[in-house]
Amino acid sequence: MNVPTKLGVFAAALLIVFAAAYAIAAGVAPDRPRPSSAESTHVGHTAQPSSSASPGADQVRGVSLAAGGFILGNVVAPHAPGMQAPLSFEILDAAGAAVTDFATEHDKQLHLIVVRADGAYFRHVHPTLSPEGRWSLPWQWATGGSYRIYADFVPAATGQPLTLTSTVEVSGDYQPAPPAAESRQSSVDGFDIELAGHLRAGAESELTVTVRRAGQPVTTLQPYLGAFGHLVALRQGDLAYLHVHPEGAAPTAGQLAGPQVRFATTAPTPGRYLLYLDFQVQGAVHTATFVLDAPHRRPGPDTLTPRPPSADPHAGH
Repeated sequence: MNVPTKLGVFAAALLIVFAAAYAIAAGVAPDRPRPSSAESTHVGHTAQPSSSASPGADQVRGVSLAAGGFILGNVVAPHAPGMQAPLSFEILDAAGAAVTDFATEHDKQLHLIVVRADGAYFRHVHPTLSPEGRWSLPWQWATGGSYRIYADFVPAATGQPLTLTSTVEVSGDYQPAPPAAESRQSSVDGFDIELAGHLRAGAESELTVTVRRAGQPVTTLQPYLGAFGHLVALRQGDLAYLHVHPEGAAPTAGQLAGPQVRFATTAPTPGRYLLYLDFQVQGAVHTATFVLDAPHRRPGPDTLTPRPPSADPHAGH
């Protein structure tokens, strides 16, 4: 047998040996099923999330201009303070087409939040939608600076709430506000509002606001956006948008309430949060502001701690 023939026989034998070894290994340790796309994307939503997942991470919204197959795009706004021009944008689907079908949530098809990067000049407004799918409203900036806009909406096609965000740069003088300190009291338009309760990182908690005027409780709060108050919370630093909802049944037409309104929310991470409360009295909407800290969670009774060394002199031998 010549050398090439011998090499060919030897190679064939090796292939047979490797094939047999692979078959045996497959029988002993079968392939682990690959996770579905939903599992790989939403690990933090399983019954036992990964230890690396941030607590409450699924509560974070409004940190991206694209999510859920939709994009906040084609933003047009005035480029300088004092300039009157439309603020407009579109919600685009995965194919780049403007979306025109939205579900109604909190009495509106879309809520637009605008705030400067330092938390100042907060506004909660409701633009109108053109038949072509463009949202717009008249706009004027008070100062220069970097502003964040948030579109909070529910596409009718999915029924899933989304909050998309984009940045608008406005030229002109900009004097950033000093870092906010924790504050539970706010005074606006003759009203004094106090906030009670605590934010908890990774767990739901209740916040209660009490509205007074001239020292007397206000009991004439009117429904606004389907509740007796609407609360927006932004995480200081990246201005992540938190989902906050009022507690209790939805008010009926003509119903009044007060002086207290309760909300439930979850702080996704420890840190400082900027809160903005909209409430309505006698047809006028007022906005109160607060600052709350969500501290690091203290170890609970179920936290694993090292066992003390055994007193048995023979332990470990």
